Amino acid sequence: MKVKMKMLVTSIIIISALTVSSFAAVSPFIDLEGVSAKTKILDLQEAGIIKGVGNTRFSPKANITAAQGIQLIVNALKLNIDNIRFIKAPLATDYFTKANNEAWYATALIIASVKGMPLANDLDPNQAWTKEEFTYQLIQAVDTYANLPMIKLVPIKLADQAELTVSYDGAIQRALAYGVIKLDSAGKFQPKAKITRAAAAEQIYNALEYIKAHPAPLA
Repeated sequence: MKVKMKMLVTSIIIISALTVSSFAAVSPFIDLEGVSAKTKILDLQEAGIIKGVGNTRFSPKANITAAQGIQLIVNALKLNIDNIRFIKAPLATDYFTKANNEAWYATALIIASVKGMPLANDLDPNQAWTKEEFTYQLIQAVDTYANLPMIKLVPIKLADQAELTVSYDGAIQRALAYGVIKLDSAGKFQPKAKITRAAAAEQIYNALEYIKAHPAPLA
């Protein structure tokens, strides 16, 4: 009886330790005061989709790099290559000449390329992405993997349409239709502006909400 009781107590201690460890692993970011997307960012953090630049900081005003943006999209859409068999283990440099195979982003870059994200092979993982670059890559991935129902687009005229990369126009229009992005009070998208980590996270959140509200049509 004493042995059973000791085993029970030990089990409770172990379970309690795991529970505390699990909760302790996610500490809400402390640098989001005044950030309009604070709640969305914290929801994504809790879901394990985004990570900070440290244990408690997200750096919402920092520009997002290509590597960070790709990792965010891969995480959000749960892209993986688990069921793909390779002749040899893939390396990030097999797909991107400027990549570092030892960097934290290496696996995400491999997944992104294998899954067909339209990324240039001379992509610089450390280069800050613009609003149009991130939005384009996100919407292309969403359209490819979310299996959304078809919608009839009513094009919206951007006040700064002339600044937009022509090949990105369709994705930006779909982003507006999905509610992933909004134009500013002047009707501008500011496509060439660098996108912040907070703005990118908000786009991810909005995209996931749209996917949730528009499930794939039944076959």
